[in-house]
Amino acid sequence: MAVKSRPRQALAVATALGLALTAAACGGGDDNSSAGTGDCSTYDAYKHDGTEVSIYASIRDTEADLLEESWSEFSECTGITINYEGSGEFEAQLQVRVDGGNAPDIAFIPQPGLIKRFADSGKLKAVSADTKTQAEANYSADWLKYATVNGQLYGAPFGSNVKSFVWYSPKTFTEKGYKVPTTWDEMIALSDQIAGTGEKPWCAGIESGDATGWPATDWLEDVMLRTQTPEVYDQWVNHEIPFNDPKIAEALDRAGTILKNDKYVNGGYGDSKSISTTAFQEGGLPILEDKCTLHRQASFYANQWPEGTKVAEDGDVYAFYFPAIDAAGGKPVLGAGEFTVAFADRPEVQAVQTYLASGEHANTRAKLGNWVSANKKLDINNVQNPIDKLSVGILQDASTVFRFDGSDLMPASVGTGTFWKGMVDWINGGKDTAGTLKYIEDSWPK
Repeated sequence: MAVKSRPRQALAVATALGLALTAAACGGGDDNSSAGTGDCSTYDAYKHDGTEVSIYASIRDTEADLLEESWSEFSECTGITINYEGSGEFEAQLQVRVDGGNAPDIAFIPQPGLIKRFADSGKLKAVSADTKTQAEANYSADWLKYATVNGQLYGAPFGSNVKSFVWYSPKTFTEKGYKVPTTWDEMIALSDQIAGTGEKPWCAGIESGDATGWPATDWLEDVMLRTQTPEVYDQWVNHEIPFNDPKIAEALDRAGTILKNDKYVNGGYGDSKSISTTAFQEGGLPILEDKCTLHRQASFYANQWPEGTKVAEDGDVYAFYFPAIDAAGGKPVLGAGEFTVAFADRPEVQAVQTYLASGEHANTRAKLGNWVSANKKLDINNVQNPIDKLSVGILQDASTVFRFDGSDLMPASVGTGTFWKGMVDWINGGKDTAGTLKYIEDSWPK
């Protein structure tokens, strides 16, 4: 899931499209150097004085503040007031609002499955020609396909994240002589070494309000990419093999060797069952108190560390790549992202959606910190913290074996429903691997 932010890809586009963007009616220019300089002429093509646009998303707290700052100059110069609301119950409440006739103008949806549901029901508006031009120029076809339904583009990619990271304390590693593992076996050997001292090496948290369970689905997806080929992962996500296929059971059992191992978890909080009641935002914080050593979580977890925490290779916290099991299988990476979709097609709504797809906005937002995007106009020099730089480098590297978050691609009733719930039951011991996977398989829409 994107949060969460959470979000979930290769990058290439024709030069001709890039040139066309410059001339697009609502292109607003993609000169990154002009962003955030106080020059209102940058936004001439977007002006709709005295209008308002509402945006609803799962992005909250500090990250939400940075979002609002990123479009403040745009809003002032164009006369479009943007009313933003972030919610921890976004996925559930968005459906309620749409069904109740109270849909936001724009939503940042991290689940392509949910985009398809709204598009199929006729609730979403296809993007305008200007937004389409901007999106096609700045994002790869692989990214655009996740917001395309029946050949129609309904959303532009927005923020992105890389999920295949394990957070740790460089200081602790130095003091205790630990080495950053580069293989799965090395990571397990390190876990055993730490557990042998009587400490619990891993900490985790999957509580997230109505979205409780999503971090556990990320574990299964990341391990699936390490125990199976990318093609098998795609078959699983598309339900070309059943959810309870032995291949998925193998991956879940391997995830369980960490998540359900009371010698490994849950450092700072309790036994393995405490994972389900520990807020995802707090899941890795015991690292700072030396109560756990390792925390698998996405790049956006950089936003959750307390103010003043130094995120760097020589800082308070940093992260390493969640190692592959078989190095010969390449370097699989799990990721996600949000897509800006619109439930209204007023001119000011289209203008905001177009601007948010621009390289101009991506660079303005990046300069504020804590931002990752697959937008090809994003200058990596504008990306602030080292984890985000590492993530953008991965997203812009065509050799990366990248796959979007599986639960976000599945039908919403599964991806944000039974999959989330099933993983909570699995963590709590309510169902074993076979029972959990059968429960999710039986829920797949016929």
